[in-house]
Amino acid sequence: MCGRFALKTPVISLRETMHFDNIPPCPVRYNIAPSQDILVVRQVTGRREGQMMRWGLIPSWAKDPQLGHHMINARAESLADKPAFREAFRRRRCLVPADGFYEWQSGNVKRRQPFFIQRTDGQVMTLAGIWDPWVAADGQSILSCSIITVVANATVGAIHNRMPAILEPSDADRWLDESLCPADLLSLLRPPAVDVLEAYPVDRQVNKPDEDGSACIRRIEIEPTGKLELF
Repeated sequence: MCGRFALKTPVISLRETMHFDNIPPCPVRYNIAPSQDILVVRQVTGRREGQMMRWGLIPSWAKDPQLGHHMINARAESLADKPAFREAFRRRRCLVPADGFYEWQSGNVKRRQPFFIQRTDGQVMTLAGIWDPWVAADGQSILSCSIITVVANATVGAIHNRMPAILEPSDADRWLDESLCPADLLSLLRPPAVDVLEAYPVDRQVNKPDEDGSACIRRIEIEPTGKLELF
């Protein structure tokens, strides 16, 4: 899964590399948590737009927005079939920029070790996402999104069996292409090669959503246990 991530690259730089026109109010964040607003890039009438959306997709047909708490991730394997996701997959795809994401080593629940996973080349990740608009009976409107996950590659798989779907630049263009149907896009949702990512341990302070400083992504040393092998 993907339950926390960081976006420390300034929005001005993201605008240049991800080719959206506007400048949404996106602060630098080191510990982004579900239900918070995150930056997504979507295609609107032929142009790219940066938009802040609530992380946790609320399907347009939902009666209760709390449903979004259970929809922070969407499995690639069920995107085309699951009622909560299939319409968004067909018509409302987006990109989610991230400098890296966190995952927790399985094991002792009380002492699970967090890891930060980033690209080895230092570039911003482009995660595949979907979004949906939701309107309450009183007219309140919420834009929300989910990050798509796939089976983990060997680097992440040493820590957790799922990971976000990371798109290459050419795949990102296709993901937003409104002329393509879902069947044309499923092949883009695959784990990256092992050497694309690196994972390193970070302090458990990241377990707390209100901890949001650069220390969250600082590499630490841990005692070897013989049970975890990172590639």
